[in-house]
Amino acid sequence: MKVAKWHWGLVDAERAKLAEMLGGLAPEQWTAPSLCENWQVRDVAAHLAAAGSTTTVHWLASMARSGFNTGRHNERLLRKQLGASPRETLENFNRSAAKRIAPLNSVTGLLGEVVVHGQDIAKALDLPLFPDPQALRAVAEFFASRDFAVNSSTLVKGLRISAADDDFSSGAGPEVRGVLLDLLLAMAGRKQVLPRLEGSGVEELDRRIAAQART
Repeated sequence: MKVAKWHWGLVDAERAKLAEMLGGLAPEQWTAPSLCENWQVRDVAAHLAAAGSTTTVHWLASMARSGFNTGRHNERLLRKQLGASPRETLENFNRSAAKRIAPLNSVTGLLGEVVVHGQDIAKALDLPLFPDPQALRAVAEFFASRDFAVNSSTLVKGLRISAADDDFSSGAGPEVRGVLLDLLLAMAGRKQVLPRLEGSGVEELDRRIAAQART
């Protein structure tokens, strides 16, 4: 319970930073491509609004109606939060940020969604968005230990993940080394950060991310 409460505080802080950034976007930035394949910035914001508004019961029902296809499930939920304009998308995101709802009741999983998708937007638009180091550490540990929303644990199985700016490390095998934020994004399947990583395991991680993208 204490961990959940602490992580809700981290979720609140990361949402607040993202909301401030989104509130300053120009109309054309909302329709710019994000780091998420086939999703514009506006789609990512709507996805986060859905993640913060969908109870576990409704989440499971949506998965069932989508034939347990994660892609169809995500599209179904984000369309409900997209609205008719970027302004409505932002309003829906801000409304969701005031709630204490997490898919499958995983607060750390929701924190990972906010951190990763915040970077999907910020890096695509070349805007500064700096997650709290405690949030990064919590999400990195979560991603390394299980698959949730992304196949993070599967991606790095048999590799040693080592942070250059933190004492975080996980796994054993060929090393993948870099700053914690880049490692976290790599575990989430973001190939864009791979050129910034070092070590004998980077090539294998690149291969796995590419293979996952083809499935």
